[in-house]
Amino acid sequence: MHPILKLVVQRVALGLLLLLAVSAVIFLGVEALPGDTAQAILGQSATPEALANLREKMGLNEPPLTRYFNWLGGVLTGDLGTSLTNGADIAQSIGQRLGNTLFLAGCAAVISVPLAIILGLIAARYAGRWPDKLISAVTLTTISLPEFVAAYFVIYLLTQLFPIFQPVAMVFPGMSFWAKLNAVALPVIVLVLVVLAHMMRMTRAAILNVMQSAYIETAELKGLSPMTVIWRHAFPNAIAPVVSVVMLNLAYLVVGVVVVEVVFSYNALGQYLVDHVTKRDLPVVQAVGLIFAAVYIVLNMLADIIGILANPRLRHPK
Repeated sequence: MHPILKLVVQRVALGLLLLLAVSAVIFLGVEALPGDTAQAILGQSATPEALANLREKMGLNEPPLTRYFNWLGGVLTGDLGTSLTNGADIAQSIGQRLGNTLFLAGCAAVISVPLAIILGLIAARYAGRWPDKLISAVTLTTISLPEFVAAYFVIYLLTQLFPIFQPVAMVFPGMSFWAKLNAVALPVIVLVLVVLAHMMRMTRAAILNVMQSAYIETAELKGLSPMTVIWRHAFPNAIAPVVSVVMLNLAYLVVGVVVVEVVFSYNALGQYLVDHVTKRDLPVVQAVGLIFAAVYIVLNMLADIIGILANPRLRHPK
């Protein structure tokens, strides 16, 4: 087997094993929570007979290992169970909300990733000079702010001081694409401010590291402009660490935006999780937790694979 194909297969297998392990941790963590699920559903006034019947119906009397494999089998077939609070199908409830989360994350990524790379290139080009210091100072300031502080600052600035947007990001089925963009503008701005600095700093550091190579000096001796050297020669060879940090931030844009979604009352997966955590709806917590874990693992696995493909020593083995 080709070395690069072997490494890719190993990364995929490792990702699947990690996802299986995470599913077990999520299930055991929920199982370890205090309280009785049947009691939480029926209330404190439920009779012992009603509690026993509900436990039998929900399979709570079965051993934990059996319940875990039953839950895992349902997940593999697309059955995430039903909500304890309203009896709704969890997979159907998650579907639309996951779409809203991905739309918000996609909008933020489309802005933040190119902007971070461009700012990283400029900072590397003028390393140690005022453009580099200005970019670093601004981005580090934004990443130092807690998410809710940045969110409320943006709300005050763009809804009160300059009333351009609405403070609540309301989306619903049937909205046009441009109406959705207008609705999510504020949370997108906050997310861009939060993730921009990390990607920019990694891009700058990776390029400056590559700039120490001998072939960069050769390119400079040929008379190429500094930006041409950086863009055509340094950046392609610094792509692996840049892709890794971009994937980490994309994962954050999907799984780490709970605070932003709650602040802006955005009807997405993070808001859905918070609502059902307060209601102790454990099947929903398990399902959303597994989806978040799967997104994070898959994106990190893709970062590893792209890093492997970007390595010329692996693409052209001796």
